[in-house]
Amino acid sequence: LKQLDTLGFDEYQAPKDAHKMFDGKASPYANTWVNNNCKRLAGLLRQKNVVVKKLASAAVAVGKNQKLSEEERLFEIHTLEVFQSQLNQSERLVFQAVQSLQRALQGDYTDVAHMKESSRQRLEALREAAIREEHEYQELVAAERHQQEAAKSLLAQNKTLSMLEEILEDVKKAADRLEEEIEEHAFDNNREMEGVNVEAVLRVDDDDENIGRIKNRSQQKQHEDDLGLSILIDSQNNQYVLRKPRDSTMPRADHHFIKDLVSLVILSLPCGWMCTLVGLPPMFGYITCGVLLGPSGLNTVKSMVQVETLGELGVFFTLFVIGLEFSPERLRKVWKTSVQGSFYLSLLMVVAGLLWGQVLRIRPTQTVFISTCLSLSSTPLVSRFLAGGSRVDKEAGDLEYSTVLLGMLVMQDVQLGLFIAAMPTLIQAQSGDLDSLHVLRLLVQVLGSLAVVLLLFFFMKSFLIGPYYKKLHTESKGNKEILVLGTAAFVFFMLTITDFLDVSMELGCFLAGALLSSQGHMVTGEVMGCIEPIRDFLTIIFFASIGFHVFPSFVVYELTILVSLTLSLVILKFLMAVLVLSVLLPPCSRNIRWIVSAGLAQVSEFSFVLGSRARRAGIISREVYLLVLSVTTLSLLLAPLLWKVTTYTWVPRAERRTVT
Repeated sequence: LKQLDTLGFDEYQAPKDAHKMFDGKASPYANTWVNNNCKRLAGLLRQKNVVVKKLASAAVAVGKNQKLSEEERLFEIHTLEVFQSQLNQSERLVFQAVQSLQRALQGDYTDVAHMKESSRQRLEALREAAIREEHEYQELVAAERHQQEAAKSLLAQNKTLSMLEEILEDVKKAADRLEEEIEEHAFDNNREMEGVNVEAVLRVDDDDENIGRIKNRSQQKQHEDDLGLSILIDSQNNQYVLRKPRDSTMPRADHHFIKDLVSLVILSLPCGWMCTLVGLPPMFGYITCGVLLGPSGLNTVKSMVQVETLGELGVFFTLFVIGLEFSPERLRKVWKTSVQGSFYLSLLMVVAGLLWGQVLRIRPTQTVFISTCLSLSSTPLVSRFLAGGSRVDKEAGDLEYSTVLLGMLVMQDVQLGLFIAAMPTLIQAQSGDLDSLHVLRLLVQVLGSLAVVLLLFFFMKSFLIGPYYKKLHTESKGNKEILVLGTAAFVFFMLTITDFLDVSMELGCFLAGALLSSQGHMVTGEVMGCIEPIRDFLTIIFFASIGFHVFPSFVVYELTILVSLTLSLVILKFLMAVLVLSVLLPPCSRNIRWIVSAGLAQVSEFSFVLGSRARRAGIISREVYLLVLSVTTLSLLLAPLLWKVTTYTWVPRAERRTVT
C-alpha cells in the first residue's frame, strides 16, 4: 500500500476521480457504467486488503508451527509471500494503467516523438512486469512440486518400502542435489547486469509447423520442454536456438543443424561435379549449393550461424595447410617482395578509393573501409588454383610465381588481422570520437602484438616444436588419431594465442603450419596426409556458407552496374599489381608479374565477414554492403577465367600441366 501511495492514489480516491471526470459530461448510461465499475473496483480493493491480512496471519501461524522443519517453514512462508506479491502487483498494475492514461491525455498526442516515448515507457513496464510474473510463476511451480513431494513423502512414511524403492529414493535425492549444484541460474544472474535488455520473443515448436501432429498437446508440450527443440524469434526477426539447456544431465542434439549439414553435403556433390565438367573450380558448385538452400533459394537452412561457424574452421585449416606447403626458407626468399608488394597494393587501393570518394562525396571512413576490403585477395581460392601441381615440383622451386603469390597473400592475411584490430578506430571515427593520441596508442598496441607473435614463433621453432612433434610421432605409431588430435590441438593453440594478442586467428593457423614445415619434408607429408581430408570437408562447408549471402535477384536487378563495377575493379587491381611487381621484382623474374597479378585480381571472401561487421557498426549502409557482396562474388567468378588465360599465355608449355 505504501508503494501505491507513491503513485498518488488510494483505494477510494481513484473511483472518486473517475466519477468526477465523467460526471455531467456523458450520457446516463455512461454514468451508470462508471458508477458500477468504480463501486466494483472499491469492493475489490477492500477484499484484497482482507485477503492480505489473512495471508499475514497464516504466515505467523506457519512460523509458530513446531511440526515443520526450519526449511519447510521458510518455504511455506515464502509461498504465502508470493501470493501476497501477486495481489499487490495486480493492484499496482490497475493504478499504473490509470496513470499512463493520464500522462497520454496530458501530452501532445499529435506529436509522433511523444507517442513513441509513451509507447516505449509502456513497453518497458510490460517487460518488467513479464519478468516479475515469470519469476513468480517459477516459484509457484516450485511450490507445487514441493507439495507433491511432501504428499509422496507422507505416503511413503505410512507404508513399508522395498529395497529397490529405497535405492531409487536415494538416487532421486542425489539427482535433485546434482541439478541444484549444476544449475547456473543464468536468467536471474544476468537480469540485473548492465546492457541487458528485456525483449518479447515468439516461441515456435517444431511440431507446430505440421498441422497433422497437433495431438495430445499437453504431453507434446512437456516433451518439447524437456528436449529444448523450440526456436525463439524476436521482434527484429532474428531466430535463436538452444545453446545450453537448464538440465545438463540429459544429452541433446540440434536436429536442425544436422539436417542442414546433410542437405549441404548431399547437394554439394552434384553441384561441384557439374562445375568440374564445365571447367570451373568445384568451389563455385559449393557456393551454388549454398545459394539454392539459403535465403535466396529454397530457404531450408535454419541453422545458418552454426553452419557458418563450422565453415570458419575450413578457413583455419586451409591456412594451416598453406603454412605447411610454404616453408620459412621459401618465405625468406621473397619476404621483401611480399611485405612491400602487399603494402603498396593496399596503399594504392586506398588512395584510389579516397579519390573516388571525393568525386562521389562519400565519407572518408567509408571509402577507407571499402578500399581496404577490396584490396584483399582470396587465399583459399588461389591455393585451389595452385593445388593441382605435384609437391615435388613445388618443393623444387620450379614455379617461382607460386612462392611470390603465396607470400603476398600471407602478408595480406596479416593486414587482415591489422584491419580487424583497427575496426574499433573506424567506428569511433564514424561517430567523431577519434583523436591522434588514440591512433598512436592503437598503432603501438598492434605493432607490439605482432612483435610478441614473432618472438613466440622463433622461440617455439628453436625449442618447442621439435620435441613436441617427436613425442607426437612416437605416441601415434599405429594410431593416427593421436597425430590428428595433436596437430589440430597445436593449430588451435596458435589460433588462441594470436586471438588473445588481438591479431587475426588466421595468422596463428598459418604460423602453426609454418612451424611444422620447418621440421622437414617427412613431417610435412605425414601431417598433410592426416589433415587434408578434414580441410577439404570443412572448406566445402565454408564455400557453401558463402552462398547463403549471395542474392541472385539483386544481381539481376542491378546487373549492368555490378558487371561494370566488377570489371573495373578486376582490371584496376590487375594493373596496380603489375605496376607494383614491375618495381619490386628483379629484372630476371619480371615475367611472372602477370601471373601473380592475375592471382591477386579478385576480392577475398573475408569481405563478407568484414562487410557484415561494418554494417552492424554503422560504417557502411545496407546498399553499400549488398554492392560489396555482389562485387566480391562476381570477382571470384571471373578469377578462374583470368587465371587460365594468364597462365596459358605466360607459363612455359612444360609447366602448364602443373598449373592445370
